[in-house]
Amino acid sequence: MKPTSSAEIREAFLDFFAQRGHLVVPSSSLVPEGDPTLLFTGAGMVQFKPYFSGEVEPPSTRLASVQKCFRTTDIDKVGNERSLTFFEMLGNFSIGDYFKRGAIELAWEFVTESLELAEDSLWASIFHDDEEAFILWQEIALPATRIVRHGKEDNFWGPAGDTGPCGPCSEIFYDRGPDVGCGQEDCAPGCDCERFLEVWNLVFMEYDQDSEGGLTALPRQNIDTGMGLERTAVAIQNVGSVYETDLFAPIVAKAGDLVQRSYGDNDVADRSLRIIAEHARAVTFLVADGVLPSNEGRGYVLRRILRRAVRHGKVLGREEPFLEEITRAVIGLMGEQYPELSDRQDFILGVLAQEEKGFQYTLGVGSALLEDLLADISYSGKAQIPGEEVFRLYDTYGFPVELTREMAAEKGLELDEEGFAKAMVEQRERARKAQAFGLARESEFYRPLELPPTDFLGHERVETTTEVIDLATDDRVVDEVVEGEQVAVVLKETPFYAEAGGQVGDTGKLSDAGGEIAVSDTQSPLPGLIVHYGNVGRGSLHVGDVVVAKVDVDRRLDIARNHTATHLLHKALREILGEHAQQSGSEVAPERLRFDFTHLQALSDDELHLIERRVNARIRDNLPVVTRVTDYQTAIASGAFAIFGEKYGERVRMVSTGDYTRELCGGTHLQATGQIGVFHILNEGSIGRGLRRIEALTGRGAEDYVHRSLLLLDGIASKLGGSTAEVEVNLSALLSDMESLRKEILELRRRLGRIEMSRVLEEVREVDGMKVLAAEVEASSMETLREMIDWLRDRLGSAVIVLGAVMDGKPGFVAAVTPDLVDKGLKADRLIREVAAVVGGGGGGRATLAQAGGKHPERINEALSLVPDLVTGR
Repeated sequence: MKPTSSAEIREAFLDFFAQRGHLVVPSSSLVPEGDPTLLFTGAGMVQFKPYFSGEVEPPSTRLASVQKCFRTTDIDKVGNERSLTFFEMLGNFSIGDYFKRGAIELAWEFVTESLELAEDSLWASIFHDDEEAFILWQEIALPATRIVRHGKEDNFWGPAGDTGPCGPCSEIFYDRGPDVGCGQEDCAPGCDCERFLEVWNLVFMEYDQDSEGGLTALPRQNIDTGMGLERTAVAIQNVGSVYETDLFAPIVAKAGDLVQRSYGDNDVADRSLRIIAEHARAVTFLVADGVLPSNEGRGYVLRRILRRAVRHGKVLGREEPFLEEITRAVIGLMGEQYPELSDRQDFILGVLAQEEKGFQYTLGVGSALLEDLLADISYSGKAQIPGEEVFRLYDTYGFPVELTREMAAEKGLELDEEGFAKAMVEQRERARKAQAFGLARESEFYRPLELPPTDFLGHERVETTTEVIDLATDDRVVDEVVEGEQVAVVLKETPFYAEAGGQVGDTGKLSDAGGEIAVSDTQSPLPGLIVHYGNVGRGSLHVGDVVVAKVDVDRRLDIARNHTATHLLHKALREILGEHAQQSGSEVAPERLRFDFTHLQALSDDELHLIERRVNARIRDNLPVVTRVTDYQTAIASGAFAIFGEKYGERVRMVSTGDYTRELCGGTHLQATGQIGVFHILNEGSIGRGLRRIEALTGRGAEDYVHRSLLLLDGIASKLGGSTAEVEVNLSALLSDMESLRKEILELRRRLGRIEMSRVLEEVREVDGMKVLAAEVEASSMETLREMIDWLRDRLGSAVIVLGAVMDGKPGFVAAVTPDLVDKGLKADRLIREVAAVVGGGGGGRATLAQAGGKHPERINEALSLVPDLVTGR
């Protein structure tokens, strides 16, 4: 039966390939796991990269999935009828199994028999010199007249990132008919019109691209395909665009209801409705996968598209928050296919509501800043807003460039588009460089060596006798290392834990009769490979030497205490705050633990105390810590908690603390919770919107903290002249005395200020019939200067007043212009900028009141002497 709905298309696709020997794999997170070259998961093959490169053995040579994808390349294009940021990619994959013929045969069978697309409406494109694909298409399905050749830009698929598997590709197009598109007789796939709809891309993955762009043959030929669900739905449902399919129509309709517009009535409004619907859908999935608004990386992208949606709601006249209602429509539409949306609904709604509310404020602040900027530029006689100022509004304040452009046009001004574009390019380059984190460089060093996987023994032992199989120093492989050298060592097997899952790497020693290496860190630059980094403390070591590898046991136990405690903490957070409070990052070190989790509000003292008590109760219960290696499905069925977005293999390690908590975890742990000793929360705070962090101590670290705290308390008690029991009473008395003295000092300063003001009044001058006062005074703060201004303004009535003072070694100024003189063209903000420039500073404010600072206190009188001339030259 022909599928018609998007849900039926998904189901038909997976059933088709499952029946043909493909293992159906669930969608991975939009946040790529363990790949520093990618910002988001942008293709179905991302989670399979280690299989294609040969680093990891796949669970099956045939795989299929429906993958959530997000791409940033088309953000600014979203609004037309074709471009999307978030989409679903249906894909089948072959790792060294079938190749071109098999991929083409399967694709043709599915589109013509399962989807029942008319054969005479289908075309194919191929890489221009791929003669094999050209012949295969003719043998299997199409006449040569419906096979087109394209160049590398269209039909050669690059790696998912800077490096990785790639190869030529062949695309399947659906002809929507001559009534759609440009109407030219020679119209064919590749034309920019809407007639030919690309529905499936078959990538013949046979090369590996290095960081220089060079290609080498992969150890086996692979297939990576991607069928866009949204575009396929357009063809199946015979509609004009993706926004009219069942994947979008309800969301567009909800957006239309909220802004009181009907889709299809107005081209300009339709574009805004498409942007709102698309971006609302995208941010819903991003937040569900743990991305939170921020000013960098993934969070910056989320914030950008969310604000773009809000901006277009404002364009359509919507002043009140509205994203929550659209998000509910998204979750209602897609929550069954992607249960993480429903499971985290309250959290998603909370994050987006906070961000939207914050941006409403940003729009207000940005508008005020832009108004000041436009006024200054108009006053200076310039016709263009500098690109760096446009970018500052956009980047620092989140103010949309479209709104800047619109408000500038109302004033007859233009934007420096070239300067803005340059600033954007520089920002993207900074962001790109910031993405290269982790052990990417080390990975490139070790990958060509093709070393065997390291046998990790650290769950069972902390010491073993093993063989050195590789040595490196100064980024080169060597046979021998000698005393004083910084080295990297690969062993045949090791008890050293390599940093992973938030747990830091082990330290310890590698030694034999001839030499010793102090290991300062352990990492895993490639899946399965463990590298020990350290310094040769004595003698020398060679490849092939048999050494004793011994982990620093005390440090390992400190780490294990903190790691087991994070499992108890995670469970306590979910019990007390709600199931949405899930781990989003951690660092387990010997000194302390850091645990990041999703939650919208700061935790109260009572909540923190309750969480701490809950964890310590489980410690006193001395629950057994039991580990078990099993398959993923069995672990989940037994109630094990899997961190959302984390990538797990078919075999997983399950860590249980009695019946209290059960998590999938590869780290090192204790034998019983009682070994933790005690758990103490140091602090809790925000690290981003919707993201909180707890730092805590256990064991020896907590013991040292308590000891230091008691010593400090004893010292304070001694200085206050009493016992530790009397500290609170004695401190309260001291603070009360200090507050009385502070008020007395403040009153004395005010009296002295009034005396000073009586003197300053004698310096008032008349300039062009106006009272002008510019004087240096004694003041301790800008607040004091403003109080002086208020006192003088009350006594002078109509006047221009500029006061300056040296505070903490730096000059400061406050200027005031009474409203009647503002009407004559005098403005305090312009005046203060001219004065501050003399002392190497700047400032701003309103027309009636402004303030500024500077760098050169010795020039304060020179700056004040300019005031009469500035008033005259208004």
